[in-house]
Amino acid sequence: MIKFDNVTITYPDMHAPVLERVTLELPEGELVLVVGRTGSGKSTLLSAINGLVPHFTGGTLTGSVTVDGRDTSVNPPRELADLVGVVMQDPMSGFVTETVEDELAYGMECLGLAPDVMRRRVEETLDLLGLAELRGRALRTLSGGQRQRVAIGAVLTSHPKVLVLDEPTSALDPGAAEEVLAALQRLVHDLGITVVMAEHRLERVVQYADRIVVVPGGGAPVIAGAPNDIMVQAPIAPPVVQLGRLAGWSPLPLSVRDARRAAGPLRDLLLGSAAPVRSAVVLGQLLAEVSDLTITYGTHVALEHVNLQVHRGEVITLMGRNGAGKSTLMSSLVGLRSPLGGRVQIQGRDPARLPAGQLLKSVGLVPQDPADLLEAATVAEECRAGDKDAHAEAGTTRALLALLAPEINDSTHPRDLSEGQRLVLALAIVLAARPPLLLLDEPTRGLDYPTKTRLVAILADLAAAGHAVVLATHDVELAAEVATRVVVLADGQIVADGSTAHVLSASPMFAPQVAKVLAPQQWLTVAEVAIALHEQAG
Repeated sequence: MIKFDNVTITYPDMHAPVLERVTLELPEGELVLVVGRTGSGKSTLLSAINGLVPHFTGGTLTGSVTVDGRDTSVNPPRELADLVGVVMQDPMSGFVTETVEDELAYGMECLGLAPDVMRRRVEETLDLLGLAELRGRALRTLSGGQRQRVAIGAVLTSHPKVLVLDEPTSALDPGAAEEVLAALQRLVHDLGITVVMAEHRLERVVQYADRIVVVPGGGAPVIAGAPNDIMVQAPIAPPVVQLGRLAGWSPLPLSVRDARRAAGPLRDLLLGSAAPVRSAVVLGQLLAEVSDLTITYGTHVALEHVNLQVHRGEVITLMGRNGAGKSTLMSSLVGLRSPLGGRVQIQGRDPARLPAGQLLKSVGLVPQDPADLLEAATVAEECRAGDKDAHAEAGTTRALLALLAPEINDSTHPRDLSEGQRLVLALAIVLAARPPLLLLDEPTRGLDYPTKTRLVAILADLAAAGHAVVLATHDVELAAEVATRVVVLADGQIVADGSTAHVLSASPMFAPQVAKVLAPQQWLTVAEVAIALHEQAG
């Protein structure tokens, strides 16, 4: 179905190719998972399938990419629209109409299909993706998972043979992600559509993949194979695979179900050991206090009677479904949302009334879209501006960026960075001011495992040095790695607030993979298990 024949892609003003001598064949009716480091070229590979590279992005492509026999070098994206459907990371940015039904019909209108054909396909797609009850809903009122399914449906009505998705679950809560992945499985198994998707959160998707394509970057060859074969040697792997490697299981499990079947002896071995208790940190000064906070958007109540205290030394993760109120709570802590009732205080003062310079030194927020903080023409200029705004020593921001993402070049335009790279650049800018309270909204969206590991180490160091960190995240594995406390919101209210082990282990939705495999014992990470086994052996 899809064939890359000795493909090399080089962008303008870049000395080295992004992809080099890629030869690859992807057959019909498979779910293909594309993995690799942040900035390795995954999005470039996806964009080459429908001709966005090089027709839209520029640069040069040598070799050939063919889809169902059509050469993308002579067929621009508009000529491939009936064959290849593309769903990017942010569904809302691609919507062009107001309602679900109109969005599903729009692509067919562009192709000039007859009205009766359009009507039939809309009804079929509504049923296929479980959207029938949403047909008249305004797109802006949908949850993240619903928007993602509508975006998929909008390209499916054109009856493509190939569906390309870039990080389709990165902004979704675990439940919404399962909805989207279930829909994709139906497309592969029932309709024979070839689905090619890039995804960093392997713990969510690797069990569904028929084939994995590894894009290492740095000129290393792209490789492809069956998931079990790739996971045996892959440098990046989900926790359930890492646990299998640690325990010596063969074959390696790709799902929690497979791991639990093999985990009986390991659970018995760990009975005499205790997982570390991160909630036992000594709390320092009270930095932030939210008291009886209520915030509304028109008639919608985003937060209702919320109470929260944040102390130095804590790493708190805010979790909950899309739309639960996490981002609103974060925004209130920097004075961006005016409360209907209650109050917010940062070190005893209202953040909305703090001068900009004093606010920057008191609390720092990295928003969901890091591009909001980026204005300069190069990475180097952004770093210099970050130092100036933070009144920090020259080179501070650049040094922080080097710790998080050493592969980023000073001369690169921030808009040319991958989403994960833009996030770590924004994080370095905020960290340069060393605010006592650091707020991160979905900080691992677009981040690969090694970069996330470096982020976890930096956050742990900040907490140990007396800072407080609050993360709003759907990444349960991040919470398991770094949080000392977990707060769960639902419909604008706090429904759980406690130690990481207690809250995550008790939740079927938010439990990390290791907790599910080793339940009822409260282990959260592979590292905890490794330490316990080492201590037993020693």
